[in-house]
Amino acid sequence: MWQNTIKLGVKNLLLHKLRSALTILGVVLGVGSVIAMLAIGEGSKQEALEQIRKLGSSNVILRSVNPAKKVEATDDTALQGRPNVTRVVEYGLKYDDLDQLAATLPMIERAVPTRLVRNDARHVHRSISSARILGTTPDFLPVKGLKVRSGRFLTATDLEAKSNVAVLGAGAADRLFSFEDPLGQSLVLESGAYRVVGVLEPAAGAKSGPSAAATEDPDSVIYIPLSTSQVRFSELQRIQSSGSLDLERTELNEIILTAKDDHQVVQTAAMANDVLLRRHPKGDDFAVLVPLELLKRAEEEKRLWKVVLGSIAGISLVVGGVGIMNIMLASVIERTPEIGIRRALGARRRDITKQFLIESMVLSSVGGVLGILLGVSLAVAVNQFSGIQTVVGGFSILIALGTSASVGVLFGIYPARRAARMSPIEALRHK
Repeated sequence: MWQNTIKLGVKNLLLHKLRSALTILGVVLGVGSVIAMLAIGEGSKQEALEQIRKLGSSNVILRSVNPAKKVEATDDTALQGRPNVTRVVEYGLKYDDLDQLAATLPMIERAVPTRLVRNDARHVHRSISSARILGTTPDFLPVKGLKVRSGRFLTATDLEAKSNVAVLGAGAADRLFSFEDPLGQSLVLESGAYRVVGVLEPAAGAKSGPSAAATEDPDSVIYIPLSTSQVRFSELQRIQSSGSLDLERTELNEIILTAKDDHQVVQTAAMANDVLLRRHPKGDDFAVLVPLELLKRAEEEKRLWKVVLGSIAGISLVVGGVGIMNIMLASVIERTPEIGIRRALGARRRDITKQFLIESMVLSSVGGVLGILLGVSLAVAVNQFSGIQTVVGGFSILIALGTSASVGVLFGIYPARRAARMSPIEALRHK
């Protein structure tokens, strides 16, 4: 019985191929847009969350921040016409801050300092202009979740001896040595020659942005011992601006604190902030970043964003559902004599309802399947041609398919019930 009913439904729909195709098109576009939008939203969510996770959920990151520059005993108008004015701006985290934090906070497992300088790096005829030279300690590797591709990372012996050794990020190694093996070779910086002792694995998905620290693109960084950086590179950086030369002094660019327990991350951040405020009363030359809080906030924002995207795309499905209702109502009017004959031959109201509901569900189901194919294709195309990460999950496909079937039922009920309520005599008299 069900098989015959479905066959009859498909046959009736094929009698008006163009009208059925246009109705299915509305569902196809609705389902396709749902899947494509959810894929884009999920991709951007995972990309953002991955960037935050790379900072470490158990880490508290303290960063030096350059406050608004103020000129004591003068103002901007006083500087006009006075070229070559030199000012020294001192700000940010200090080595004493690191010692105080390590001594004051018992819940931290590691305290990893980093100091970033810019310097030209050269090997034979290859060079990197204004390369990122990061002075740090051996604990930087596990804290950042980086892995060594060849050779080794910095050691405690390198720190004690203030050795001229360097570990290259994957990108820096490729630019300076191309297809050569960097291990054991010399790397020339302004402060002297350094022996390459290791190369890191590429950090997948690592990106830098306007809100990111300079150390967050590990592929392009050259790592040296912090003690070597202190000895070989000056803490003063030259900042040339219109009519003046500024010298900025920063001892440490970043301190990463790792809590022993994830549940103590927020408490660690609050205590670290209190310690630094006692040493930096203004509180305008450092920032406290808690990746765990950022992660929770980003997850909530992306969840809301996904709901918004799904709602917008769902409107297209509603439009498709309206198209299904329209064609089914037209079909009821056209097939009134048929309905009268079937009722006269003994068909019950539920049989008529079932017939029209099946036709409605066939339209929505076919549209749903084609819409899934369209949505997946759109997601792949966006990923390939725009570089935007997209993730098509099985859950989103099930939602789209289930929603399209539901649309067929919801928007097919009224036409089906209208057909079932027809009086057989009135239906037979209809011309």
